Amino acid sequence: MTIINNKYDEKEVKNAIEKALSDFYNALLANLNKLQIRDIMKSKNPYLYRSKSMQRADEIVESVLKAYVSSSEETIFGNCFFEPIAIAASGGSKSPTEGIDLEIRDKVNNKVFCIAVKSGTSVFNADSKKRQEENFNKAKKLASQGKMGYEPVVGYGYGQKKSTSSVNKSYEEVAGEDFWTMLTGDPDFYKKIIVFMGNLPEKYVETFNKSYAEAFNRLVCDFTNYFCNKDGSINWNGIIEFNSASLDRLKLEKEEECKIEIISLIKDNSKVSMRDIFDKLHYPKSFIDKIIKSLVEEKKLAKIGKEWKITQ
Repeated sequence: MTIINNKYDEKEVKNAIEKALSDFYNALLANLNKLQIRDIMKSKNPYLYRSKSMQRADEIVESVLKAYVSSSEETIFGNCFFEPIAIAASGGSKSPTEGIDLEIRDKVNNKVFCIAVKSGTSVFNADSKKRQEENFNKAKKLASQGKMGYEPVVGYGYGQKKSTSSVNKSYEEVAGEDFWTMLTGDPDFYKKIIVFMGNLPEKYVETFNKSYAEAFNRLVCDFTNYFCNKDGSINWNGIIEFNSASLDRLKLEKEEECKIEIISLIKDNSKVSMRDIFDKLHYPKSFIDKIIKSLVEEKKLAKIGKEWKITQ
């Protein structure tokens, strides 16, 4: 492991941490506020919830909401926290190359360290590893064009990994204490990140808890409306159909439903224009146009002047 930088500006690091925490909580709150129960239930395993004998709307909502927050906060935190801190601590700059987060120029030795900042050590699969190597190759070409040496590094913000040299691999890997020591020259920096946070996390807890409670209550209400029977019991058949029914069958059912509504609307009114149909039926205009064309082809509907009439 090479020490790239042996000093850092504590004020700059604290500012970067403060902004990173603000960005993290703002993104998390934005996701909570726009969360919809139907979107969540589309991707969840309904058989699992039934097998656990969940019988209350709040039970299911609590389970899916906790899982959603846990998953999204890991992603959001990884995207917004470590990179800006690494830039501030190392004195480097944001790289213009895709897949490279940080560049540190060593003017003495005329080389550039190209660093991809990752959160934990389990981020790569075969495809993403290949893409990372390709991104490093692009950075290498740019360095070569500038007649500079080139050192590729993947740095993990937390975790443990045996440091590897770029001599034996296409890039060097360092994690946790080793990564932050490489950037700052301070072997205790990885601990100081917690210290530098101070009381900032507590600043956001009240707002987050309030938004979480509001999201929970809203989702329970929506779940009850969409997925509970009139007697208050869980409508498991409805959940299973919503989650796993054939899209082709649902499409046909929706088309038939729209046809029935159009025919019924025309039957109940002596004069019906296209605007009347658009105004009274809650479907996209393009979908209604398609259904009317189908009804005309089936010779169930005909247009007389500006109005539609039933032919059968």
